Amino acid sequence: MRVLVTGAGGMLAQAVLPALAAADHVVVPFTRAALDVTRAADVRRAVREARPDWVCHLAATTDVDGCEREPERAFLVNGLGARNVAAAAEEAGAAVLAVSTDYVFAGDDPAPRREHDPVGPLSVYGRSKLAGEEAVRALNPRHTIVRTAWLYGQGGRNFVDTIRARVQDGAGPGGPTPLRVVDDQHGAPTWTADLADVLVALMVRREFGTLHATNDGACTWHELACEICRQAGVSVTVERSTSAELARPARRPAHSVLHTGWLEHVLGRRLPHWRDALTRYLAQAVAARV
Repeated sequence: MRVLVTGAGGMLAQAVLPALAAADHVVVPFTRAALDVTRAADVRRAVREARPDWVCHLAATTDVDGCEREPERAFLVNGLGARNVAAAAEEAGAAVLAVSTDYVFAGDDPAPRREHDPVGPLSVYGRSKLAGEEAVRALNPRHTIVRTAWLYGQGGRNFVDTIRARVQDGAGPGGPTPLRVVDDQHGAPTWTADLADVLVALMVRREFGTLHATNDGACTWHELACEICRQAGVSVTVERSTSAELARPARRPAHSVLHTGWLEHVLGRRLPHWRDALTRYLAQAVAARV
């Protein structure tokens, strides 16, 4: 299988590229500097010359609050960029896999969201990613859209590394500085390495449509922070706060757990529990420092 990857310098790509290489697939990676997905002619030329079986579209702007400040940029990259990639792939006879987000849902229902549940994004980021989904569906019949959530992994800013750094760097004579973390947003923390394996499997099997893929289980950001500290062996007070107290520019869904039953049916397995994934990620991070 020959796969062109956009956004090859991003956090998710840092897991997808080795997963493809490990399975002996031919990878044609393009970083943001090498390929601006908002330029349709450049995208068409890159895809045409690469002659891929799949275009794995990972390029995106994922700064949720930044998207509120720069909505035009968000829709250019997440909406028009996805449109350009899907159209170029179709023109070249390739399938396209695009990664989307739990933030396409309003989060007003505590039940896990299924693939065909009504959407209702609360933020510019969510709306721009939904625009990208719609463009991919409209322009390439051989499409796979994978919604995921709360990603962390090597090669990019993420909540897990932020909490680890704060409790380690803030450790003084009196111990680490207490943390204050939101406890009214529910989701499923997902390790990029586990997600990458799923993305590769879906491309190999040529499974088309929209699917949800996250690590199993759910928690709040507060619960995740507590588990990070526990597994890191750091005793620190983690106080609860609310989204209203945090007053971020972009609204977040209160309940954005994704139902992954369809993925389990397709692949015959579910992703490991988020606590198990966190354990493996932290072990890998420790080993990398040795």
